Amino acid sequence: MSLTIQNPLVSVDWLYQNLENKNLIILDCTIPKVTATSEITEEKIQIQNAVFFDLKNIFSDKKAPFPNTVLTPKEFEEKAQDLGVHQNSIVVCYDDLGMYSSPRVWWMFQLMGFKNVAVLNGGLPEWKAKNYPTEIPKYTIPKKGNFKVNYQPNKLKFTEDVLQSIENETILIADARSKGRFYGTEPEPRNDLKSGHIPNSVSIPYTAVLQNGKMKTEDELHDIFKVLKNKKQIIFTCGSGITASVLALAAAVANIKNVSVYDGSWTEWGSTPNLPTTL
Repeated sequence: MSLTIQNPLVSVDWLYQNLENKNLIILDCTIPKVTATSEITEEKIQIQNAVFFDLKNIFSDKKAPFPNTVLTPKEFEEKAQDLGVHQNSIVVCYDDLGMYSSPRVWWMFQLMGFKNVAVLNGGLPEWKAKNYPTEIPKYTIPKKGNFKVNYQPNKLKFTEDVLQSIENETILIADARSKGRFYGTEPEPRNDLKSGHIPNSVSIPYTAVLQNGKMKTEDELHDIFKVLKNKKQIIFTCGSGITASVLALAAAVANIKNVSVYDGSWTEWGSTPNLPTTL
């Protein structure tokens, strides 16, 4: 029996109960944090039957000048099919850090018009805490899927869009980086990238919507997102599009519409000459 995902988040209990569903595809979307300073030394494990979603090397445009640039719809369609994704699949995204890169993959599927997708609330740490089944990665090649893209361009913004939005009072730009990076009091993790933020943007660090690696409650999110009230459009930005997607997921949980992600984010804005910045 095929399931329809009603919410952008699913619990580890829900996933465990549906682990044997033949249409279920679990995607391990783990990437290292850009601010990480130490190597992970423990042996890699995954949720039972998970498939690795290589966000950095396969599902980002390696020829693009900025990191994590989304693929064209055609490229995404082909690579999702290679992972065995079908039109009737139930896709659950998770990562090893609780909730860091998995929302980016959820957002990419949303951008490509696929609705039956959710993020695992709490990710692998929450799964392990319940002693649910894990395994050493198997790296098997899935049978090709029939996934089709229904591209939603309104969910993606580019530098020119953001530049035109700065003075528009109906649009709010919200930055998911830390407050230190937003105000330029701590250095950017990428070399040769200036500090500061996009003029008229507001700081909502992605960590503010999380608690112990899980998404905060809908009421708590509404309180955090009060600044978004009465805005016709919200553009989320961050360092390179990863944690902006955490805010996009939180907005979906809070039932906030008309949300988009600035794909180049601060890596593009902060390295492009003549664009206005502020501290």
